[in-house]
Amino acid sequence: MKLQALDGAVVLAARVLVALVFIYDATQLVRSPAGSTAYMTQFGVPAILLFPTALFEFAGGLMLIAGLAMRPAALAFAGFCLLTAGIFHHDLAKAGEAIQFGKDIGLAGGFLCLYLQGAGAFSLDGARHRARPSRVQPG
Repeated sequence: MKLQALDGAVVLAARVLVALVFIYDATQLVRSPAGSTAYMTQFGVPAILLFPTALFEFAGGLMLIAGLAMRPAALAFAGFCLLTAGIFHHDLAKAGEAIQFGKDIGLAGGFLCLYLQGAGAFSLDGARHRARPSRVQPG
């Protein structure tokens, strides 16, 4: 396998692995709305944000897998992870919260790397880029 193809496969794997975390979380939010909204409101987050959050996580996760609008999606998820860490997991005296905080910060860092990398070869963004005609004028 050529190195470029391997790079594309690694970026695809990274996109899928992080996306699955958010797709799963979105399904958990809507499967247990009462518990989810109780948890959110405990931290001052309005319950009305439950379904928009689930939609963001689910649709955004699918965008990550497809490699569609990767850079804006990666920035949005990085911000989401930083907000989640700061709002829900700021009590670092509790071991479980410290782990969740670290996970969210680490995911934000991964999303910033995906922002820099882009979606890679095996993506809708990559296909769209390959389909564009060259703008170089013959000299």
